Parts: sequence; C-alpha cells; structure tokens
Amino acid sequence: MKREKFSMDRLKKISKNQLLIGGLVGILLLVIAIPVENRENSREEEQQEQIQEEISYGSGDYGKRLEHRLEQVLKDMEGVGKVKVMITLQDQGEHVLEKDWTQSSQDISEEDGDVKRSTKERQSQEETVYSQNSGSGGEPFVKREVTPRVEGVLVVAEGGGDSKTVKNISDAVLALFPVEVHKIKVVKMN
Repeated sequence: MKREKFSMDRLKKISKNQLLIGGLVGILLLVIAIPVENRENSREEEQQEQIQEEISYGSGDYGKRLEHRLEQVLKDMEGVGKVKVMITLQDQGEHVLEKDWTQSSQDISEEDGDVKRSTKERQSQEETVYSQNSGSGGEPFVKREVTPRVEGVLVVAEGGGDSKTVKNISDAVLALFPVEVHKIKVVKMN
C-alpha cells in the first residue's frame, strides 16, 4: 500500500461542503470538551456558602443570622432592590436542660401507750444530666432550645417608596415572624 503525503493537490480535491462539515465537527468537539458548570453543582455550592456564612455568625448571634437570611430573601423580591434589615429580639432565648428527678416519701406511725405520733418525710432531688464527652466531664444535655422571640423588624430598601413593594415586604415579614403589623417598618433607602 502506497502512502500519500499531504499535498495541496489532495486538499484541492476536498469539496467546500466537506471542509465546512469538518470545521463544524471540530468546533462541536471543542464545545463539548470545554467544562460547563452544572447548575446543580452551583446550587449545592451556593447552599454550602450560605451554611458557612450562618456558621461564621456564631450560635450566639441569632439576630444577625435572621437579618442576613431576611436580606437574602427580600433582595430577590421584585421591586425591592438593595436592602438592609434590622431585627430586635425580646430576649436571648433559653436552653431547657434535661434533669433527673428523684422523689421519696416516708410515712412513720408510732404508738406508745396512749400517745400516737405520725411523721411524714418527703424528699426530692433534681440533678442536671450531662453528656458523656471524653475527658472533659461532659456538657449539660440540652433537652430543648427555645429561640429568641422577634420584637420588631426594620427594612430599609431601595423600593421602599412604592406602596406595593412596601406591602409585599410587610407581608413577607409577617409570614416569617410572629410580630404585630405595627412593629414592622419599611422605609426607602437613600
């Protein structure tokens, strides 16, 4: 079998349609080879970033986390634009700890001739339950965590001058937090 070397004569024998198809196939292969970011992966990454942001606020700053999450939701609403949120809390919340209760009672009746005596003893003891952490003596076991209650919400938004946008923001805040309507204020941003 004789091998032919690449020559201009051979290139001239290829029709324009064959060249066009070859070029399009080459472009298609390049497009397929370029890595495309998958939407699902980007959503997962976005959720991971949001979780990291929430963690970075720390567990002691519940109000700041609520403000951040509300800002993220409101900025995606139609007509709101840039937004800043301030949330005031009624209290700091509480941790209800698991307790072991021990109660005992004792009734003693004595008779000595004509004299009758009766003694009643009741004793109760409460002890906090601790988790078994290695080496550290343990931390109190939290049975339930009561989150702080929201007192009021202030929203400063670019779209705060439009009554329809103000109503939508107020409705959203009412849906998310158990606050009274007069404790929600929406104002226009400078």
